[in-house]
This record gives sequence, C-alpha cells and structure tokens, in this order.
Amino acid sequence: MPGRVVAIHGFTQTGRSWPRQIADRLASGGHEVVTPDQAGHGSARTVRANLVEGAALLAALGPATYIGYSLGGRLALHVAVHHPAAVERLVLIGATAGIEDDHERTERKLADDKLAASIQRDGVDAFLVRWLANPMFASLPAEASGIEYRRENTPEGLAASLRLMGTGTQQPLWSRLPEITVPVLFLVGELDQKFTALAMRMADEWGGPAQVEVVHGAGHAVHLEQPTEVAELIAEFVDDVDGHGHGHDDSTSATASTAP
Repeated sequence: MPGRVVAIHGFTQTGRSWPRQIADRLASGGHEVVTPDQAGHGSARTVRANLVEGAALLAALGPATYIGYSLGGRLALHVAVHHPAAVERLVLIGATAGIEDDHERTERKLADDKLAASIQRDGVDAFLVRWLANPMFASLPAEASGIEYRRENTPEGLAASLRLMGTGTQQPLWSRLPEITVPVLFLVGELDQKFTALAMRMADEWGGPAQVEVVHGAGHAVHLEQPTEVAELIAEFVDDVDGHGHGHDDSTSATASTAP
C-alpha cells in the first residue's frame, strides 16, 4: 500500500543528493517521498543535534518507511530504536549499529574531532576533495558524487555534524537489534566488504524479517553508483505486502543476492 517514504542522506550531502531514479520510482508507485536536510546540512546547516535528537526530529515525519544512507542509516536505526511507532519498515544503506569496543570508539571520536577541525580550517571545497578521495568512494564516478549539493554545506555545519553525529559518538545499538521487529532491507555494494559484513551481522541479529542485497560492482555509495538497480530493489521491498522479501519466513534471516 502506498505511503510515506523518508529518505535520509549521508554526511556532506543534502536532501537533494538522492538520485532522481529512486525518488521517481517510488513516486510512480504512489508513495510520498520526503528528503529532509539533516542537522548541519543544507537548509538545516544551523541546526545542532546528536543522533538521538536527530532521530526525534525525523520521527515527527512518521509513520513512514525510512531509507538511510551511511549517517542517514544510523539516524534511521535510532528512529527504529527510540521511536518504533514511527517506523513501518527500514532500508539501511552502508549503515552500522556502532563501534562496540570502548577504546576503538574513543579513537574514532578523536579522529572525527580532528576531521571537524580540518573542515573549519580549510573550508568545504578542500575538505570534499579529501573526503571523496577516501578509498570507500574509489568506485564512485565523479559525475555521480553530487558535488554541487555537497558544496552547499558550510564548514561550521559539517564540523558540528561530525562532532555530534559521528560514528565515534554513537552508543552501540547491537543489543537493541532483536527488539526491532519491522522488516528491514540492507543494501550494500559488493566492493564494500566492511559494510557487507556489518549488514550480514545486523540481519542475523534483527528481530524481524531481514533481507540483505549485495549489488554487483558497487562500493559504499551503492545508491549513487547503481541508482536504477537500487531503485528497483527498494521499490520491490517497499511494495512487498508481507515484508518478508524473497522467500523469507517469519524468522530472522538474511540472504545475499546480486543485482545485475
């Protein structure tokens, strides 16, 4: 049944960063697609919020299907944990339930703080050059990066997002996954081995129907690299009446398939 879909962008992006193929495909099925700017980004560049606070802002848009990429995926997961009544189902793209090791999490927080300082020192354009040169974006074509939307952000906004919503600030949610009973689709790129492994583990621990789709030839930003294939996978999942995906039963399960 058609409903509201809230698509949550990643770090350095804006709501306009979502590929038209995805929004148009969902809209063609009768869904209302909402792509809000997150705290520190785009039109919300002056908003300051941590992951829990950001999730509360998003929950006000529900009930809905929440689609989240990277930072957006972690926000969507927080909505499901803290505001379960707002979530009908989830699509998590390149997301994690957090860093469990205390020392590793502290080190990540320090690294995020250092990165935030570099954005304020060097400016957005210089930072984006370094950010998009990250190995996780090696398979992302320059023309698909949406650089024009990323440049709309401010040093202060991006720095605040890192300090308040960075992975180092996230309290691990692994123990909460069995509580989440709504259907979930994990989308990962074949080349993104780290987040593929995370998706498989999260699906194993999920409390409801869980499906993992691994897209051939794509990396971390799978929805930017293969927008048409990803649009079809999302639409199929969102329109699946029982929410069990491809041949899933009522038990928590995960399968990996390969889109062409």
